[in-house]
Amino acid sequence: MKQLNFAILGAGSIAGTMARTIARMPHVHAYAIGSRTLEKAQAFAAEHGFEKAYGSYEELVKDPKVDLVYIATPHSHHLPCMELCLDHKKAMLCEKAFTVNAAQARKILARAEAEGVLLTEAIWPRYMPMAKTLRDFAASGKIGKITHVYAELCYPVFHVQRLWDPNLAGGALLDIGVYPLTFVANLLGSKPVSIVSDAQLSDLGMDQQNTILLTYEGGVKATVHSSSIHGSPRQAVIYGTEGYGIVGNMNNYEYLEIYDKDYHLLERIDAPAQITGYEYEVDACIEALDKGWLECPQMPHAETISVMELMDRIRAQWGMVYPPEIEKV
Repeated sequence: MKQLNFAILGAGSIAGTMARTIARMPHVHAYAIGSRTLEKAQAFAAEHGFEKAYGSYEELVKDPKVDLVYIATPHSHHLPCMELCLDHKKAMLCEKAFTVNAAQARKILARAEAEGVLLTEAIWPRYMPMAKTLRDFAASGKIGKITHVYAELCYPVFHVQRLWDPNLAGGALLDIGVYPLTFVANLLGSKPVSIVSDAQLSDLGMDQQNTILLTYEGGVKATVHSSSIHGSPRQAVIYGTEGYGIVGNMNNYEYLEIYDKDYHLLERIDAPAQITGYEYEVDACIEALDKGWLECPQMPHAETISVMELMDRIRAQWGMVYPPEIEKV
């Protein structure tokens, strides 16, 4: 297999996690890192063994040897980074939240499709094998009819500058809440018939924590909670008429425990061993490139747009607007 020349835009912490991941993937070559300063790019390249270091994003995307670009900038910068990559026909794996809002997502995905360039969202749990295991479990009838899904993800990280900065599309929802919403969408879909939500906003108007109640056709409910000011067990529970399932670490699946309605453990399914969990989205991109696909089936374009629309609806209930989305899209 030909090694994939992998490039990263942005040299922050999540880029470091991806770099450590591909270092253990023999079919992926740590080719290029691009940062806003050459010094930062060179330091990243030295630490993670990248062949090329570029002091601007423009220089990186002009390199003809780059096969796939991983966009690891703040979500407020995703759209211009994706536009830059499209200007040079570079395939992309873009971090979540994919864009600031659904209008931006529709715009960039339509352009990528029209220009025949692979573009997919790096929402890593959707690519993990356990995502299908959970869908199969929910449809299996092992706990009867699904009635409610609960998912929470919380980290005490509001001190991180981008999470309180409106200009960087801060707040818990786009950075953390997208994961429990994605968990629910994987099982129930991303088009609830109604949404009731509330959030605690900071002095700058960014959500520090939020709680969301989704209702689906047939009355199935989902409760989602995310926060950037306190921690949590990162757990999900799938309730049914004949039992329930507990998912350990709904953000980076560890196990599924299946119980009957009398609280007896029936089965435990452990997630397969992995590098970090990021490898699945990289391999999905490699498969898509090999087969000439413009999207990855694990996270189709329509689903990316649908989840962004869902978060738009939720933010509208709070009156939370980001300065970047005031710009024309």
